[in-house]
Amino acid sequence: MPRPAAERRALLAEIEREVVDCRSCPRLVAWREQVAHGKVARFRDETYWGRPVPGFGDPDARILLLGLAPAAHGGNRTGRVFTGDASGDFLWPALHAAGLASRPVSEHRGDGLEAIDLWVTAPVKSAPPDNKPLPSERDNCAPYLVRELAALDRVRVVVALGAFAWTSALRTFAALGAELPRPLPTFGHGAEAKIDRWTLLGCYHVSQQNTFTGRLTRPMLDAVLDRAVRLVES
Repeated sequence: MPRPAAERRALLAEIEREVVDCRSCPRLVAWREQVAHGKVARFRDETYWGRPVPGFGDPDARILLLGLAPAAHGGNRTGRVFTGDASGDFLWPALHAAGLASRPVSEHRGDGLEAIDLWVTAPVKSAPPDNKPLPSERDNCAPYLVRELAALDRVRVVVALGAFAWTSALRTFAALGAELPRPLPTFGHGAEAKIDRWTLLGCYHVSQQNTFTGRLTRPMLDAVLDRAVRLVES
C-alpha cells in the first residue's frame, strides 16, 4: 500500500538535503568545484550550482527515468538533472510529447518545468571527469538511489538510459529485497525485464555520442517512453 503523499514528499526532501550537502567523494568534489569556478566561455556570466544534483520530478510518479550523472556544464551548472545541455535538449521534447513534462524545454531549476508522473534522477549525483565515475563513487552514491526508489513507492516502471543506469537499477532492486533473475537481464535498447513490482526498460543514453551519430533517434526514444506510459496505464 503506497504511503501518504505528504510522507513521500518529506522523505524525498530529506534525501535532497543530504545529497546537496554530500562531500563523500573527494575526486568528484574537486572536479565539480573546479568546473564551477573555471566555467566555459558561453556560460562565463552564470553562477554554477557546483554541488551534487538531486533527483527531480513528481513525488507521486509511477515512472522513474535513470541516467548516469550530471553533466559538467549541464546539471552541474543549473542544479537540475538533464538541464541546460544537449542531452536535455534531446530528452525533454520527447518527455513533453509523451505527456511526462509540462514543457519541452528545460533551462534551469526555476524555469517552471514540471515532470508529470515522472521522477528523473541519476545513480551518481556529482559530475564526474569524462563522465566516468569510479566504482567507489558509484557505491558511495548507491544508498541515495535506494532511498529514492523506496520513497517513490508508486513507481512501477524504471527507464534506464544506458548500461550504467541498467546495472544501477538492478543493484537498487536487489537492495530493496527483490530477487534478481539468473542470468541477469542484459541491457539493450528496448530491453525489458519484470523484476518484483518494477518493469525495467532499456534505452540508449541521450548523450551527444548517441544522438549526434544516430545511434539513438527521436523515434527510438519515443518508442521506449510510449512503452513506459502504456505499462503504467495498463
